[in-house]
Amino acid sequence: MTMPWLSEEDLFIKDTAERFARERLKDGYQDRCNEHRLDRDLLREMGALGLIGPTFGEAYGGIASTSLVSGLICEAVAYADLSMSYMCMTTPLIGGVIEKYGNEAMKADVLPKMAAGELIVQLGLTEPRGGSDAANLIVKAEKKGDVYIINGEKTSISYGDQAEMMLLFARTDPNKPGARGVSAFLAPLDLPGVTCTHFDDIGTRPVGRGQVFFDDVEIPASSLLGMEGEGFTKVMEGFDLSRMLIALQCLGSAQASVDETWQYIQEREAFGRPLAKFQGTTFPLAEHEGKMSAVRALCYQGLMMRDKGLPHTSEAAMVKWMGPKLATDVIQNCILLNGHYGYTTEMPHHQRMMDVMGLQIGDGTAQIMKTIITREKIGSIGVAYK
Repeated sequence: MTMPWLSEEDLFIKDTAERFARERLKDGYQDRCNEHRLDRDLLREMGALGLIGPTFGEAYGGIASTSLVSGLICEAVAYADLSMSYMCMTTPLIGGVIEKYGNEAMKADVLPKMAAGELIVQLGLTEPRGGSDAANLIVKAEKKGDVYIINGEKTSISYGDQAEMMLLFARTDPNKPGARGVSAFLAPLDLPGVTCTHFDDIGTRPVGRGQVFFDDVEIPASSLLGMEGEGFTKVMEGFDLSRMLIALQCLGSAQASVDETWQYIQEREAFGRPLAKFQGTTFPLAEHEGKMSAVRALCYQGLMMRDKGLPHTSEAAMVKWMGPKLATDVIQNCILLNGHYGYTTEMPHHQRMMDVMGLQIGDGTAQIMKTIITREKIGSIGVAYK
């Protein structure tokens, strides 16, 4: 996709991400997918190149870049390895909340380590009662003197048992229903009373998911971000960004399968002719290119709107349900177009399909995204939506 609006600096970062993905990630993708840990050495390499926390201020290890640049990086890295691109997606979300609402000591300590790939911070929002109804949290944070006591369970948490810290959302006021009683904390996960588990997922295994249990865990009052009762609104501001980055991750992975399939149909022959001579193989790929280009364009439009301070919630919700679904369908079709070769685990298509499939759930299902779009559109013409 040609992007004439990119600056020289943007193009340099895009080229850096693509070169790193091509030279350091692509060949080992399938081997790493069998691991249940992200490769910390590769994360540190990404951090040294500025690919993890580019939106952070320079004082915190970033280059004060744009959301658009985060999108370029996510797509480029996911082209080679979707799991490794996760840190490029979650760090701007989580780090953005910390940079905006954390105290100075917290920011100075945590953000440079996140940007360098030395520290994994997970998002602690989802609970067993349901991820879609995110505002109705049960995990409690009770203040006693200069500490908060945390009790409860988080589940389906990315990075499972390999993160060092959690951006935790917990209820500080049991008398206020919904989002109004929720606060945000930065909680270390090596404290007494914290137990982390690991799920055995079918995709993005190196990222992993798991449960995190808090049993009378004490964290200092300085772990609070902003004021009590403001936690839910903080993370919701960041979800518009992460949803667009997720769509670009999925498109990057799907584009790799499409590119490889274009190459395959030119080399493979049937009835004395290359498969590329048959419209039955070329037309589906042409359709995939068109649809992916359309969703990609909306992603980058939304990111540029965000960078200009314009409303972009609808755009984020649109690409969040379209991107992962389209990528899953495209990769599945690439498996078929590659014939019996495509059905083997020697080729990466099956792994990509399982990786992008899970992102139809994470950060909000298609149904939730369509509800958000409906609220945005009905609200814009002055009709109450309930």
